[in-house]
Amino acid sequence: MQSSDKPILESLNLFYHDSEVSGEWESPQQGSDDVQCLFCPERFSITSQKDELLKHFAVFHKFVIGDVNLITDLKKYLTYWRQRFSEEDLKTFCSVISTNNKNDVKESSEQYYLLCDVLAEDKTLREFLQKKKLERVLAQQQKEREDKGFCHTCLFCKEQFTGNRTDMFDHMTHDHGFSVGLPDNLVYTDELLDDLQEKLDNLQCLYCERTFKDKTVLKEHMRKKQHKKINPKNRKYDRFYIINYLEMGKSWEVIQAEPDDEMGEENETDDDESWGDWEEVGSQAVCLFCEFSSCVADKLSAHMQELHDFDLKEVKLRLNLNFYQQIKLINFMRRQIYLGICFGCGEKFTDKRELVEHMHSQQHIDRFPDTAVWDQPQYFFPTYENDNLLCQLEDDDDITEGLEGKTQVIAEELPPIPTILTQESIRRDILAGDVT
Repeated sequence: MQSSDKPILESLNLFYHDSEVSGEWESPQQGSDDVQCLFCPERFSITSQKDELLKHFAVFHKFVIGDVNLITDLKKYLTYWRQRFSEEDLKTFCSVISTNNKNDVKESSEQYYLLCDVLAEDKTLREFLQKKKLERVLAQQQKEREDKGFCHTCLFCKEQFTGNRTDMFDHMTHDHGFSVGLPDNLVYTDELLDDLQEKLDNLQCLYCERTFKDKTVLKEHMRKKQHKKINPKNRKYDRFYIINYLEMGKSWEVIQAEPDDEMGEENETDDDESWGDWEEVGSQAVCLFCEFSSCVADKLSAHMQELHDFDLKEVKLRLNLNFYQQIKLINFMRRQIYLGICFGCGEKFTDKRELVEHMHSQQHIDRFPDTAVWDQPQYFFPTYENDNLLCQLEDDDDITEGLEGKTQVIAEELPPIPTILTQESIRRDILAGDVT
């Protein structure tokens, strides 16, 4: 490992925001959506001409993309395959499908090329684009949480809100009975509010989306019909909810339809034991590789597994770490990342983002040097004095099975101690009280 000329003399402080990606916040509507065909110079708009582009592929080039609606960033997807198609023959990547029976002499057989995630490279690309999209969305959500420049008037009254967006959503929920969900589950909230405001300005009901002659009639309709909510069937709203970015190909409806309790139906009737959805909430803990933070240990663990391919529990089992070795390893990792050093190979970087990208690309995320390098007393001391990740570690080294959950304490045999009491004459004199 390389040594650094930037020593750490005291504990640092973690900041609970994503300053590493500042300037990268982008709405799905920002930037050019123009894309060139994979096989000819013709260009299409991904947003407004997506169907025309896919039809163009099929009709003029006999080329079809499987499950195209599950691709999170079609423009980048096409950019990647344009490069790959220029390097190797199309048949290397695509399945060839014949549309007509070869025995039918009346009609000639047509061949189509199908590109889908059956190809490992294609599946990896789709998963990569999904992960990057989720990173951008989480970064945008974190920015909105910290943004103090928010200013917007309530959709239903003239009260104005500045600073935290949550205050306005809470106001509309409690004072007007209008709820779009928990603010922590939303993203791109400025655009959501603008879209809702535009509908109301156009005298359109937010739920049934019917248009009325004036605001008074619209207001009365929404009150009587209990239409103070958005239309769940309008797919336009999907991009405003974090849940729609979590799993590739799964919308909020699919995820919500999945059973929460995998322990069986008997738990549903036992109110005393139905604690499966309980979340232990503590202090904010920060990711080892970025500025994402959460007060829920499972959420932070899931974040590091999903976005950084790092599983602390797997590392613990693989390296057979006890509780104190976990502490030292985390403090070592924190120190190396702060110093800009890859703990997998020792390469030095001046930019943290470049360091993390290097560790991802080289698969150095969970590759560590010999135990002697990091299993040192100096790493008992936290790199960051408020590192709550250390508080989330589980100390289960002294828990054994088969004792009804109780801790087994094994007495330690002490070595024999030389003593004059082994001499019979001394013991006799002490008991007789003759020795002073």
